Amino acid sequence: MGNPLAALPAVHRVLAVATMARERARHGSAAVRQAVREALDGARARIARGEPAPTPDEVAAEAQAALAVRAAAAYPEVLNATGVVIHTNLGRAPRPGAAAPGYLALEYDLGGGGRGERLGPVTERLTRYLGCEAATVVTNNAAALVLLLAAHAAGREVVVSRGELIEIGGSFRLPEIMTAGGARLVEVGCTNRTHLDDYARVIGDATAGILVVHRSNFTLDGFVAAVGLPDLVELGRSHGVPVWVDQGSGCHLDLVRWGLRPEPTVRQLLAAGADAVLFSGDKLFGGPQAGIVAGSRTAVAPLRRHPLRRALRPDKCALAGLAATLDCYLAERPEDVPLYRLLAAGDGALRRRARGIAGRLRHAGLAAGVAATRAVLGGGTTPDQTLPSWAVTIPGGAAEAALLRRGGPPVIGRVEEGRVVLDLRAVFPEQDRLLAAAVAAALGGPR
Repeated sequence: MGNPLAALPAVHRVLAVATMARERARHGSAAVRQAVREALDGARARIARGEPAPTPDEVAAEAQAALAVRAAAAYPEVLNATGVVIHTNLGRAPRPGAAAPGYLALEYDLGGGGRGERLGPVTERLTRYLGCEAATVVTNNAAALVLLLAAHAAGREVVVSRGELIEIGGSFRLPEIMTAGGARLVEVGCTNRTHLDDYARVIGDATAGILVVHRSNFTLDGFVAAVGLPDLVELGRSHGVPVWVDQGSGCHLDLVRWGLRPEPTVRQLLAAGADAVLFSGDKLFGGPQAGIVAGSRTAVAPLRRHPLRRALRPDKCALAGLAATLDCYLAERPEDVPLYRLLAAGDGALRRRARGIAGRLRHAGLAAGVAATRAVLGGGTTPDQTLPSWAVTIPGGAAEAALLRRGGPPVIGRVEEGRVVLDLRAVFPEQDRLLAAAVAAALGGPR
């Protein structure tokens, strides 16, 4: 008997298949040749198991499938039917506006024709909107805290309540951020109770500041106590020590308007005397990923001069998106920001949309239903609160959810009690037909 591998087509014969010319034009000759070789390697393994040798057309088809997978978008757009509005794994707040164009006056003074200030347009809008003396922007809120500590507290002490030593997603731990910023952490109080005297006892010549940290992703209830910001500010001023607030969530509007409990806004924290407030641009602020520092000139100016500032500066897309977001707030049109458009969707509208999508799916042969559900804001903003919502439900579990994730476009839902739940709280109304079509295509006929 002859060698069964002898029947395996050579690379040049596969490359000669008519459809491969199109692949070379699309992906490049080197990539196509590598995909063919990998397909032939797989064929050799199958022949060793007793399977017949493939034809050149079959090898070409396998290579083309691999090339299609590699050419898929690195970060494909998805339909967020999870019910988590600020979904960290899906890019947090839905992005405002289009990406920045190829060229824009990023660091160019159109009036004088010389070099301009990159952050000028955004910081001017921030100070106007928040009513603060100064502001600056970096890549994210963790970077903002590192820069603040490096500029104000390197080699010195920063006082933090033990009840605020947070760890959030991605192994972000406050003590480690302190170390990265060159500061020495001084813990005061207990996990559940911290008093003003706890802060007062540790303030000394080495104290650079007092840091108040937003509790992300958890709450403390029961026998608890915390010191209010006005009392901390008064204590700090009596010792010449600044008070900084890592607000994290970027809350800047009254959340009661959307059925949530209120929490202090950036403007309120500044009015209470905080020397600087740090927050994320892509959580409740509803903009692109950014770390924003707003406060007094004394607090912000050293950040602008610090060498780390250039390493942490945001790119043109983030700045253009942040400016567009701020323009909506300055015009008193928060509903123009995608996040708040989603939050503003009423119960009746969500129910009607769910019924409409379910009707389309039933027409396509799927046993779709409608159910009231609860959504969440997410992103560590309001960890113990939910929002009313409506969902389309389909019998199934993990297998059906996986098919939806692999569809076009991908649909990300959740599985509950033997059903795939597609929550509409984070789905825009103009996406309804696309959602129905994607689900029907992914899950097929009657189930």
